[in-house]
Amino acid sequence: MLSQEISKPEEHELSQEELAAVGTIISKYRGKPGSLIPVLEEIQEEIGYLPRCVQRKVAEGLGLPLSEVYGVVTFYSFFTMVPRGRHTVRVCLGTACYVRGSKRIMEELCSILKVNPGQTTSDRRFSLETVRCLGACGLAPAMVVDDDTFGQVKATNLNEILASYD
Repeated sequence: MLSQEISKPEEHELSQEELAAVGTIISKYRGKPGSLIPVLEEIQEEIGYLPRCVQRKVAEGLGLPLSEVYGVVTFYSFFTMVPRGRHTVRVCLGTACYVRGSKRIMEELCSILKVNPGQTTSDRRFSLETVRCLGACGLAPAMVVDDDTFGQVKATNLNEILASYD
């Protein structure tokens, strides 16, 4: 029988300050019914993501099964298990944007940032994501950086756009 090694997502180490903040947040909500989502939201706001080690601490601290915590983290798209960048770049790959060149925009962003969609740059400056529609079809190809929408984006403008975000 062949044994296969199952690869686990990379565990990220937290600083003592981050661990203390997690503990404080859990303590604040301990014993309060329905506190799982508020606890996860507050922790993610504080440290930026919800790695497995944090999920274990939340489960233990709130007296919940780890599977319940993991289920909530993976169900809601606003939770993330990997570190996020200070800025989120979303490129629309919906039909209107795609036929007007958003695939090329995405390829160029991957090259500039040296990441693939769903990843974060090593300096945690940018996270790159794809979306199916931004609701800005008349501006195609469109992309969003944080809350700023850019329309009729050209690959030659990407460095200039990214440079305006520290």
